[in-house]
Amino acid sequence: MEEKAKRYGEEAIERAQLESIPNLYPDRDYEISISCPEFTCLCPISGYPDFAVISITYVPDQRCVELKSLKLYINKFRNQHLFHEQVVNLIRDDLVQALQPRRLSVEGDFNRRGNIKTIIRSHYPSA
Repeated sequence: MEEKAKRYGEEAIERAQLESIPNLYPDRDYEISISCPEFTCLCPISGYPDFAVISITYVPDQRCVELKSLKLYINKFRNQHLFHEQVVNLIRDDLVQALQPRRLSVEGDFNRRGNIKTIIRSHYPSA
């Protein structure tokens, strides 16, 4: 069977990197909340898909996340085998590195599977 060329969206997701833009109001504290309701990754044990809503809330300092780069970055997880805790903490660490925010929290609200529901939260700075 002949291998098909990748579509432009698949290529964009593979190359995805978090990007930031200047905060236009660095002299004040204000909160940015972002919801990513179609998050998917794969269970590292079974390979079954896991679905979640990823919620990001942060108070920027000098930089804000560029939303298209965040969308592509989030979509990179769809073929990765990761535990729920890994997902949330990886996103937190990558956002902290890219933005150096004053405060940030990431929540992963994962769909039920096998009668188990998990919600993972990670904060910066740590309490």
